[in-house]
Amino acid sequence: MVRGAPEAGRPGTARDGAVMRFMVVGLGSMGRRRIRNLRALQAGEVIGYDPRPDRREEARSRYGIATVAGVDEGLAREAGALIISTPPDAHLEYARLAARNGLHFFVEAGVDAAGYDELAAECARRGTVAAPSCTMRFHPSVRKIRDLVASGAIGEVAGFTHHCGQYLPDWHPWEDYRDTYFAKRATGACREIVAFELGWLTWVCGPIDALSSLQGKRSTLEADIDDVYQLVLRFRSGALGHLLVDAITRVPTRRCRLFSEAGIVDWDAAARAVRLYRPADREWTTFPEPEPIREPGYQAGEDMYIEEMRHFVRAVRGEAPFGYSLAEDGRVIEALHAAERSSARGRHVSLPA
Repeated sequence: MVRGAPEAGRPGTARDGAVMRFMVVGLGSMGRRRIRNLRALQAGEVIGYDPRPDRREEARSRYGIATVAGVDEGLAREAGALIISTPPDAHLEYARLAARNGLHFFVEAGVDAAGYDELAAECARRGTVAAPSCTMRFHPSVRKIRDLVASGAIGEVAGFTHHCGQYLPDWHPWEDYRDTYFAKRATGACREIVAFELGWLTWVCGPIDALSSLQGKRSTLEADIDDVYQLVLRFRSGALGHLLVDAITRVPTRRCRLFSEAGIVDWDAAARAVRLYRPADREWTTFPEPEPIREPGYQAGEDMYIEEMRHFVRAVRGEAPFGYSLAEDGRVIEALHAAERSSARGRHVSLPA
């Protein structure tokens, strides 16, 4: 885990009452969300960069922030941290830029961990924070699931089944899905979401030992992607899990059920509640989510994103380490790649210890 505190007196860094300055790189859907997060937290000054003039203008007019037409211009304004909200295939470029310049950085969920070891070493050397996204770990229902499992509410988990799906054109209904990064093979929707979901499933169930997978294109969507991924997972704990991710389901779905002889933990995101069943009680106990902060046009509430950004800001200020490392994220991404190898080769794949 990269735990370095920011250097005292660094430009743009919150120290002794100094103003923190963030540069959001990429002003698409996630970049705009991160601007809202930082504003909600009153974290400091925000600068936005995007190569597209229309996105820079939208960020200026909607959020009242300064924008720049080039990264160097933003760095010249002494930003202390980068929020990397570009498509996944540009993540490493900007993470390396941040590391070279001794800047803290937060990077959205990705599908490629190449260069992570060198990044981690450089950030440790410079004492800067490297923060890969782990959004779902801040979801109130995911946190409740983890608490229930960790407390032994259903004993040792025997297995689970989890389905996450949403029709690809509904991801960003304000733009043509065929022009987006998630309609391209290298950065396809299901690739991204497999890693996104494994990031919290491994938090609950522990490291993956082995897996087997099948994937394919099962829709008429005009996108060069596999739009269904089916993974069967064995965890080091012995738990067996099934993960289905698709870009076809017409009603947004995130549904997970963990089970054992001692009970069931069930989560339906649409119902916004976790339920617990134990044979001794002979009834379900419901744990509803708090009312979320909503942003028009978005399926997910803003709360977990705000909490994730709060965690990053605290790490930058030296108040607490960021709780998800490049090394841990790399293991999750390796599981995605192992699943793709399994599907291509038609056999189980073991993951390194």
